[in-house]
Amino acid sequence: MTDFSAAPKLDPREAHFHIAGPREGLSLFLRFLPAADSRFWPRRAALYVHGATFPSALSIAHRFDGRSWRDALVEAGFDVWGLDFYGFGHSDRYPEMDQPAADNPPLGVVEDGAKQLEAALRFILAHQGLDKLSLISHSRGSMPAALLASAHPALIDRLVLFAPIAQRGPRRCETPPTFPAWRIVTLEDQRNRFVEDVFAHETPVLSRLHFAEWGERYLDSDPESRSRDPAGVRTPLGPFSEIVGAWHGRLAYDPSQVRSPVAIIRGEWDGLMLDDDARWLFNALKAPVKRDIKIGRGTHLMHLEAMRPALWRESIDFLRGDDVAPIPS
Repeated sequence: MTDFSAAPKLDPREAHFHIAGPREGLSLFLRFLPAADSRFWPRRAALYVHGATFPSALSIAHRFDGRSWRDALVEAGFDVWGLDFYGFGHSDRYPEMDQPAADNPPLGVVEDGAKQLEAALRFILAHQGLDKLSLISHSRGSMPAALLASAHPALIDRLVLFAPIAQRGPRRCETPPTFPAWRIVTLEDQRNRFVEDVFAHETPVLSRLHFAEWGERYLDSDPESRSRDPAGVRTPLGPFSEIVGAWHGRLAYDPSQVRSPVAIIRGEWDGLMLDDDARWLFNALKAPVKRDIKIGRGTHLMHLEAMRPALWRESIDFLRGDDVAPIPS
């Protein structure tokens, strides 16, 4: 099996941890960047939960023009952690990923992901001596994040659902397709995701130079990627299968059980998070504090696009938690 454990530091202050996960013999990778000036007492920490196709190094920690979402959070006083799920980044791969994809069911389903996330959360709380932390999730990452928040509300301070997947009504006379264990996601697949939701008459939201640099780092996340034709990254298909399941009326968690303050943050052009989806999810959430924030000129991958500073500001504003005034007696 290929060794994915060696991870270059993306910042001189970054610390790396390989921790035990829920599956015996497989380790999970965490990257940690502490705030130089926490500004909070006790300290405040946020854990990033990535989506269905690329890990923490390529999302919250990736720097465009020298600055990342993680940098903005750290400057605001938050200690920031990033988890790579099994099968992604520098976490171990499922042994089934070395077998023919059709021999096994989709890998990395939400229950498995929630257990991995819980292992990471409990490690972080013990390591930092905290009682709770906040979660920032992207896309399919919202499912294990919300499932964990439902099961352990006392451990979750606040929950950011960036471009989450929501339930849609069951489609008549159509059953969800079945999927194999994994698939190869090529650079062309990723490029199409970056441009498909931008209208033809609009200016691009991601520069070609930025995508070219990001694409090289994406291929680096799988040492065997460039040996394939076309080059691509082997990726568990459990997350994608659950996205399709949600669009056939079966969301992998119950939003009414989420009791932590929640912010839905989405882009105007997000083809996976439609206005009807956001409305359904907002209404289904029974959280004591909830926001639905829509940012113009953003797609499902807004954290890598021109409007990313707006996403950073909105997430930081919500995570600070000073949005409820006391009611006079």
